[in-house]
Amino acid sequence: MKASHVTPPTFLPRLSPGRHRNPKRGACLMEYASFLAGERWSDHPACTHPVLAAIARGVNDLSSADARDSLLSVVPRLIGVTSEDPRLSLRLALLAAVEALPVASMERQRALAVGIRHCLEALNRTGGTDEGLTERAEHAFALVPDAAAWSARFCESVGQGWGKPAAASEAIAGLAVRGIADACVSDNDARLRTLLDDTVAEGERFVAQERRRQQGLAA
Repeated sequence: MKASHVTPPTFLPRLSPGRHRNPKRGACLMEYASFLAGERWSDHPACTHPVLAAIARGVNDLSSADARDSLLSVVPRLIGVTSEDPRLSLRLALLAAVEALPVASMERQRALAVGIRHCLEALNRTGGTDEGLTERAEHAFALVPDAAAWSARFCESVGQGWGKPAAASEAIAGLAVRGIADACVSDNDARLRTLLDDTVAEGERFVAQERRRQQGLAA
């Protein structure tokens, strides 16, 4: 399905890459979200989970100009998708890495494969993984057996621990976006959009489940 284009009103800026000091100079996806959420103008607003925001900034910056225009419809869905549960960071990073792994360059494949293993291990320890995510990771590994084998040996030699899991999750997500953008494929823009749509949907699902759990405890 062809992505629909949304043209902002003339008093609002057009999407463009990078950070912008104010709306007169343009806006990225997250700056638009900060504006619509009533926050201070920023590409790191509190209304969106940091890992999801990192993905949105990357997709905004690395999409072509024509494809970027179609991203505006995603902005309202970015608002309110956040949680302090560390499992959301891991799930978003894992999902991003799984989507990028099959098409990224060999050097990035190895780093992404290590990231996937770290995320899976951390999620397994905290009960935050599920059969669907595990199957997607295994399928991605099957497509790049050399990177999968290398990452297994690497993780076995250095262990699975992370010093700062939140920062590591953002780094993995950023690497995934760059890996898709630079991949030698003909549909980079479409893959970037799919990555953004899938991670937004994952964030929405996680936050909705979290709210239901909280309401159940409060009842």
